[in-house]
Amino acid sequence: MAGDALLSYAFEFIATQSTVPAENLLKVVAALGRAVGAAGLVGGQVVDLESEGKADITVDTLNFIHRHKTAALLEVSVTAGAMLMGADAAVLEKLSSYAQNIGLAFQIVDDILDITSTQAELGKSIGKDVAAQKATFPSLWGLEESKRQAQQLVEQAKQDLESFDTRNQPLLAIADYITARTH
Repeated sequence: MAGDALLSYAFEFIATQSTVPAENLLKVVAALGRAVGAAGLVGGQVVDLESEGKADITVDTLNFIHRHKTAALLEVSVTAGAMLMGADAAVLEKLSSYAQNIGLAFQIVDDILDITSTQAELGKSIGKDVAAQKATFPSLWGLEESKRQAQQLVEQAKQDLESFDTRNQPLLAIADYITARTH
């Protein structure tokens, strides 16, 4: 219920911003709805649940799951401010690509940490994916290739922001944190 309440509040908060043009507010509301609905989080979760216990899950399916479950929420988080300010399509495209890349990298690192960390280090239960018979990036690629792929996604995300001025620094720091995190 807490998640439902927070999601409802997000829509309420966006809709009550009177200093932002209504057209821009509607873009953010639509993007948030898409990110959490069947085309985003819910859709990814459905495919994730349907994939449990199946041995033939491909990298494409795993990418689909996590681009929808994880990256979609990061994407709307990263792009909402730009939408509110009326950013053009080119800026939004770069921010979307950045967010999709760090979202997927975040999930790959999460999968790695689930098998390489202790519960004390991670601050949550470990080994849940293996117990649920979920396909993970390390189960498909191995640990070293998973680390390489995560780093490659972070580098691509940072390249997406190269044309921005120094206002990109917080986003670059977030990208670097993705592969450096230990919990």
